[in-house]
Amino acid sequence: MSNSQSSACLIHASRLPCTPRTLKHDVLTTTMLHCGSRISKLCRSPVTPPFNFPRRLLIKFEFSSLFQAKGLNTYDEESDEFLPWLERKARTKISSMLSIGKSAYGRSLFASENIRTGDCILKVPYSVEITPDNLLPKIRAILSDKIGTVSKLAIILLVERKMGQSSGWAPYICCLPQHGEIHSTIFWSEYELNMICQSSVYQETVNQKAKIEKDFAAVVPALQQFPDLESITLQDFMCAYFSVTSRAWESTKGLSLVIADRNYAPGEEVLINYGKFPNAMLLLDFGFTVPYNIHDQVQIQLSIPHDDNLREMKLELLQHLTPKIKDAVGFNCPEDTFIIKEVRSPRGKGKGLPQALRAFARLLCCNSSQELSDLAMEAAQIDGRLARRPLKDSRREFKAHKMLSSHITQLMQKYDTAIKSLPVNSPSMSNTFTLRRQMAHDLLTGELRVLKSASIWLNNYCAVLKSTSNCRSQWKNRI
Repeated sequence: MSNSQSSACLIHASRLPCTPRTLKHDVLTTTMLHCGSRISKLCRSPVTPPFNFPRRLLIKFEFSSLFQAKGLNTYDEESDEFLPWLERKARTKISSMLSIGKSAYGRSLFASENIRTGDCILKVPYSVEITPDNLLPKIRAILSDKIGTVSKLAIILLVERKMGQSSGWAPYICCLPQHGEIHSTIFWSEYELNMICQSSVYQETVNQKAKIEKDFAAVVPALQQFPDLESITLQDFMCAYFSVTSRAWESTKGLSLVIADRNYAPGEEVLINYGKFPNAMLLLDFGFTVPYNIHDQVQIQLSIPHDDNLREMKLELLQHLTPKIKDAVGFNCPEDTFIIKEVRSPRGKGKGLPQALRAFARLLCCNSSQELSDLAMEAAQIDGRLARRPLKDSRREFKAHKMLSSHITQLMQKYDTAIKSLPVNSPSMSNTFTLRRQMAHDLLTGELRVLKSASIWLNNYCAVLKSTSNCRSQWKNRI
């Protein structure tokens, strides 16, 4: 499915994904549908979700498929009553086009009849969506006003799970993954996390765990007021929190519609498009990776040395003339951090290598206040962006990009070492560790591929600069 064919009208929820899938979680099948902009052409099969962030009247999700579903539709006794239960609860027909079964991915959705492009295959009314309104009044009354929506929904899940089969949401709750079935990096051990310490997702994981721990600390006083809830642990809260952030979408009272964007034959597995997301985000937010993810990216961090005599002037220029850098997929990036993607054309324009990164390298190589003043004047005369044009002195331009190339080469060496340091698979490894080791390998090799593409482009660019400089020198000598 090309980008032009993907027309899903998804509702953004900051970094909160949207629709849940009641699928058991493993490396091949992730149990959720992403919200908004997250792996184009990567598809997984969802099942009706009852999570909701209040916002809009109508939501449409589009189903798609890049590849044929693996395995046959086999009977899934555990899910046999899920759709009938949901329809009884909704008091309306949810879908006549879908059935739940098992594929090679786990619990999956299958077309029960011919589905055509544009067909509405699921209609989920607001009444069967778990919202903050479902929070018990006695709990809501003692919660701090600072408790966010995600934490409130997590508490609702925990309360409903404690109720067991007496919960009105039991058929859905029992489909949610348990701790051992979730492979998001927030559940990895310290040893497992160290496998990916070279990637930016390592620090993102640390930050996310710290946030969840802080949120849990904020809700504990309220939970301790109820004997049935005071035994809830941080791990319990993390599981519930993950279930929310990997499944919730935004809507208000009305219908959430799921629309097919291609035809499906009876018995064919129905898959969903996640968006254009790198393995780092897929691993942190959903707990899976793609072996060759064309949307992988790497964070590059550069800084002005403290012993640089022009440091203060350079910092001032950056503050006034360089826009703040933001990660397109939501990761937090300092102002001296740049996101690079795979450079598709080694000798072309270098799409994927940010102009801001090259500009920063040019700034770093300036060694006089006059050079910096010239850059500032040039920026003021065009669009205000600093050092976006090649330096007039080709030797300076060469030095800037050679410095950048050297930095990336060092990163490549570190990634290569990290990959070679991954534990060798052995029969003694647990299935969970084997799975996470493979995810770490997918992540690291994908990011190394991005770095290699940038390195090739930079080396070619430097070679052209050097050749041009040599030609000019020879011409001057002839004159």
